[in-house]
Amino acid sequence: MTTSQAILLLLIGYIVFTIDKKQDNFPVPVILVILGIGLYFIPYFSSVEVTEKTIYHVFLPALLFTSAYQFPADGFKKNAGIIAFLATVGIMLTVALLGGAIYALSGPFVSISFLGALLIASILTPTDPVSVVSIIKSAAGDERVADVVEGESMINDGTSIVIFSALAGMFTGSKSVGVLSFLGEFLLVSLGGVLIGVLFGWLMAKAVHFTHHRHYQVMLSIVLAYGTFNLAEAIGVSGVLATVFAGIMLSFEYGTAEREEHFRESLDGFWEIAEMSLLALLFLLIGIQAAKFLIFDGWLFAVIIFALSLFIRFIVILASTQMFSEWRHHISWRESTLISWSGLKGSMSVYLILSIYSQSSSGDADLIISLSFAAVLISLVVQSLGVAPLSKKLIK
Repeated sequence: MTTSQAILLLLIGYIVFTIDKKQDNFPVPVILVILGIGLYFIPYFSSVEVTEKTIYHVFLPALLFTSAYQFPADGFKKNAGIIAFLATVGIMLTVALLGGAIYALSGPFVSISFLGALLIASILTPTDPVSVVSIIKSAAGDERVADVVEGESMINDGTSIVIFSALAGMFTGSKSVGVLSFLGEFLLVSLGGVLIGVLFGWLMAKAVHFTHHRHYQVMLSIVLAYGTFNLAEAIGVSGVLATVFAGIMLSFEYGTAEREEHFRESLDGFWEIAEMSLLALLFLLIGIQAAKFLIFDGWLFAVIIFALSLFIRFIVILASTQMFSEWRHHISWRESTLISWSGLKGSMSVYLILSIYSQSSSGDADLIISLSFAAVLISLVVQSLGVAPLSKKLIK
């Protein structure tokens, strides 16, 4: 992607976000992705390429860090149990059930292996609510549901990568993974990322007290967001969880600081602009990148996969919340439905799709990529448009 192409994409993003200021429920990601698909057919933009490394190392650290440090500390404390459960055990159950359902129903539509079905399921389990959280808060006025949706999304990204990596390794034949080795790797990668994030988030929270210049505080936050991510990846643990927990730790520390507003104003001025710019570029690039994979004859099955992903996510969330009395009293089937619907697919799913694209060139891989891209696009369009009316109808 050239500099001039990036500037034009940012301009398009600016126009879309400006329109959004006048319409509270305007589905910005949907519009940007659709515009991106249209841009692919313009010769000037058809050559634009985005790799999985660009999404993973450039876009994700900033987006994850911004969401994490802005996430209310009280919201995490109140809902830590359900967030952690859904983002770990819940996501493993979802991959197993969704993969099994995809394989069982694939016969009349496409030829796909059980491992390929599990791979699609692992691609579609990470959630990316983006602008949905603010819509839930404004339409339903329910902070708890919004906190669970956002908190689960931040943490399940890290879980998804571990599950996907194990399945992708078996799919490409690069490694064989047993149940015990998978659980061992999962715990090592996850807990290692969490520990690094907590440690460096705490260190920055203390160091920032010695830095009274706002510009230097912002510089330090950039180092924290990208530094923890790359350090964690370099030693073989989850960079996603490291960045997320660095941001969450910062949120906890700022909540107890006397100069909390000063700190947050310093960071918000930079990170909110960075977040909007990166989101504009990312969703336009998703559209451009997805366009060439969307011309295939498996759209009906992609719709079925999307419906299955919604239904199974709802079953897992409803069963999880009703299993424990503490959650049962606060999260009914109504809230479970809204949490399920709000789990849009987005940037992490696209990163996983592009990882398959770079690792394998087989016909099975092409089918998995097309089905996954189509399901992600359907998710963005249908779920984004449905969040506001569903919030108003379910949460009274």
